[in-house]
Amino acid sequence: MQKYLADVTDRASAFLVAHPGASAAAQWAFAGVGALYVANKVFGFLYHFLKIFLIGGTNLRKYGKKGTWAVVTGASDGLGKEFAHQLAAKGFNLVLVSRTESKLKPLARELELRWSGHQNKIVTMDFSKDADEDYHRLAEAVKGLDIGVLVNNVGRSHSIPVPFLETAGDELQDIVTINCLATLKVTQVVAPIMVARKKRGLIMTVGSFSGWIPTPYLATYSGSKAFLQHWSSALGAELKPKNIDVELCIAYLITTAMSKVRRSSLMIPNPKSWVRSALGNIGIGGQYYARTYTPYWSHALLMWIVENTIGAGNYWAIWYNYVMHVDIRKRALRKAERLAKKQ
Repeated sequence: MQKYLADVTDRASAFLVAHPGASAAAQWAFAGVGALYVANKVFGFLYHFLKIFLIGGTNLRKYGKKGTWAVVTGASDGLGKEFAHQLAAKGFNLVLVSRTESKLKPLARELELRWSGHQNKIVTMDFSKDADEDYHRLAEAVKGLDIGVLVNNVGRSHSIPVPFLETAGDELQDIVTINCLATLKVTQVVAPIMVARKKRGLIMTVGSFSGWIPTPYLATYSGSKAFLQHWSSALGAELKPKNIDVELCIAYLITTAMSKVRRSSLMIPNPKSWVRSALGNIGIGGQYYARTYTPYWSHALLMWIVENTIGAGNYWAIWYNYVMHVDIRKRALRKAERLAKKQ
């Protein structure tokens, strides 16, 4: 609708320039079209933020009562750990999947002590290995469970921004294997169980602004997240008739080890705040991509501004990302050089 109105407005402007003697009625008509276009933008903005601040998203209770199971990948740190805490607080038992058993065991114990009757299962997997036996163990762990929620959180980025032609082969391989292949394989293990229960279910995959705006110097990571965008939208159409909601949850910067940002701010929430918004605003999106939402209010505002000004795929948006990440790389290299001199 917005593109249509914009096209009409452009044509109207061209007509007035070419026909200075156009009747006042015609000018008023063209002005009305312009006003309609602006009103559409304003209404879209207001409606989007009403959903975030007042309406909210789908209640998690629709995916299961107390004791229903949720599977969380990358559960030992950052967002995954916070998803575990907040899902447990809402009554879900958890299958905690991550590489580091020494972190999963204390987390499981903490949740069991804090929430009466809470249950956990631990599955240790190094997703970068892409080992069939690991996925077989995961399948055995979830067999027979009443699973209502899957959170595909595990992910890997570059250690620092790097030109694609200089990206180490193992880093490239790990990013694609963890972000893409692992997400697909875990979903193939868990989703059939969710479908078979014949109840409403949720598959949530953590996305990134880098998958929305092409990001030079993070090209492999950016491409892997863009892959998840299209995969989630397509899978959502397939599973909707089976009562499974598939949502890609887009994040900007968060204070996690992956982002290397330590201080939270207006634009950079901590994991607790971001996960709370992610679980509270399920399904509010769909403006730019089907079955996609940006839950945190300042991230959503930034997305709206970019989409309604220069556009995410526009040369200028990509150029800005290029300049920003070149600078980040320079600073990271200078820091590494200083540390090397101290040793």
